[in-house]
Amino acid sequence: MLAIVGTIPDRDFPIIAEQVTMEGHVINVQGNMVPVNRGTAALMAAAIKTCEVLEQPSPFGYLVGDIGVGHGSRRLYKLLTEDLPQRDFTTIAFHYMLPYVNRQNEVLLAIEKMARRPILIADAGYMYVAKMSGQALKYDLFTPDIGELAFLTDETVPHPIYTRGFILHKEEEVPELISRAYANNNAARYLLVKGCVDYVANREGIVSTIDSPMVDAMEPIGGTGDILTGITAALIDSGIDISQASIIAAKVNRLAGHYAMPTPATQVIEIIEKIPRALTDIINTEPLFESYPEQTR
Repeated sequence: MLAIVGTIPDRDFPIIAEQVTMEGHVINVQGNMVPVNRGTAALMAAAIKTCEVLEQPSPFGYLVGDIGVGHGSRRLYKLLTEDLPQRDFTTIAFHYMLPYVNRQNEVLLAIEKMARRPILIADAGYMYVAKMSGQALKYDLFTPDIGELAFLTDETVPHPIYTRGFILHKEEEVPELISRAYANNNAARYLLVKGCVDYVANREGIVSTIDSPMVDAMEPIGGTGDILTGITAALIDSGIDISQASIIAAKVNRLAGHYAMPTPATQVIEIIEKIPRALTDIINTEPLFESYPEQTR
């Protein structure tokens, strides 16, 4: 089963460890309703829609409210440390939590106590703490945008905002940034770099680039990167090779955006609702379970 870990920007949202479902435009976790706009809720919604098509169980959610001051994140780190050794998840996708290095290290130790090691995906704040702790190599997939990729390449800074040239990097610099991230051991086994062109890469180099369909109006819509990570996590958990799942997810995300016919006013849920159609179209045109030299498990 896929587990998704993250925070909800609501100080009163309780700490929860339970399977999640989707009702209309909201996530339902133990009767707690979370609107799907962006962030962890968007990632979860995308994963749920993908799991439905693949006939996989709905993801398990570790959630807590945190408005950026860290109280909820610290509680969630503690829960993960105590709870994960008893679980048998095949994939864990970590999303936004405040980056506490020592607590992240404790979570990694808890994962080592699990009956089998799950595939580990990190996005947003959790990718930051994985890099800051020097533990990037313990993860199987990072899903940065270009600014976050620049952070991974910079061996000195503790947060993306301090990165040299943050948000000023251009698409043509992505291959060099990928190479530098691996040279500094600051990248996971695979990278899925989100942008006008999506890049799938590993230490050997770029595996694939995905650039169509190009939907320019998706750029200002918050949460589209979260959608991509959610689709990817669900595909990986179904047993698809990490690199292939990343490629398929990038195609599905773009196709869902195309079908949504977005404008800058479009809400991310409108794109998420198109995931089943987009994924079904991809399934009908290419095999999902090709053989690759290096399989995920």
